[in-house]
Amino acid sequence: MGVNLRRATVFDVFDLSRVLIRSITQLCVADHQNDPQAIAQWVADKDPATLRGWIIDGASIWLAEHAGQTAAVGGLRGAEITLLYIDPDHAGHGIGAALLNRLEQEVIASGHSEARLEATRTAQAFYERNGWQLTGRCGARGDVSCFGMRKSLQPTD
Repeated sequence: MGVNLRRATVFDVFDLSRVLIRSITQLCVADHQNDPQAIAQWVADKDPATLRGWIIDGASIWLAEHAGQTAAVGGLRGAEITLLYIDPDHAGHGIGAALLNRLEQEVIASGHSEARLEATRTAQAFYERNGWQLTGRCGARGDVSCFGMRKSLQPTD
């Protein structure tokens, strides 16, 4: 598939921002219903300056590169996956699943046996196909649908 997965650096912030905003605006219509206010609220902290601050502060931000471009962005905080967005031009090629698997491996490496995340309506089926289970609705995302999910990362014999 030719996908390179790596930790993001401050030099990646413009590409990260572009992927996040394109993914939210173009792929997450089921969640924001093309409401300009909902979109603006969702992307408000996805600008290069904010992302740079996250990386400088030690956030675990990952990216997937495909065909010489940043194709997906992922983030972790402890055992929680905080970001997983794919550029619309790269959707449907297994890149999101490859990045999700890498994030899960990072959770295991940090000593956790279970991971958590908050999925959008758009992403819920993707996570379910990758072994995640619903735990219920989740919190304060305003107008955007949110579903709590978990996955056991215990080795199976």
